[in-house]
Amino acid sequence: MRILLGIDPGFADAGYGVIETDGFRDRCLAYGSLKTSAGQPHEIRLQKIYDDLSKLIENHRPAAAAIEKLYFSKNVKTAIAVAEARGVIRLCLIQHGVPCREFGPGEVKTAVSGYGLADKSQMQRMIKALLGLKETPKPDDAADALALAIALAHEGPMKR
Repeated sequence: MRILLGIDPGFADAGYGVIETDGFRDRCLAYGSLKTSAGQPHEIRLQKIYDDLSKLIENHRPAAAAIEKLYFSKNVKTAIAVAEARGVIRLCLIQHGVPCREFGPGEVKTAVSGYGLADKSQMQRMIKALLGLKETPKPDDAADALALAIALAHEGPMKR
């Protein structure tokens, strides 16, 4: 059994999902969101993301992680903040010895639902079914992170 971590990067709200898998069956161990407060200085928010993710890694000891590839946003200010958070997340993973694989949204949708253009509700139903959850994971960022972990679990050997 392997423990895998999925992370949906964000500055105010970064989703995470932790699963245990044997490569065929997956079980949800934890999911949620790493939140930062808008009123705090930028660098303090980045430090909080690092610290909260460090605790998550230390608690679950994932063998590997999956993170969503950076996509372009119309809001440049938001895109820069998310890119910085993503950099902190990647740094935290490497400093804790957790190999990381990046997935594009279409890759995740195909891995989880079999359809690269699946909408959010289709994805949430599949995540719920695949992990045997009683309810849809909330917030949406946490569901996206669980989807990333599922994609990693079923892709085979880690790509470098």
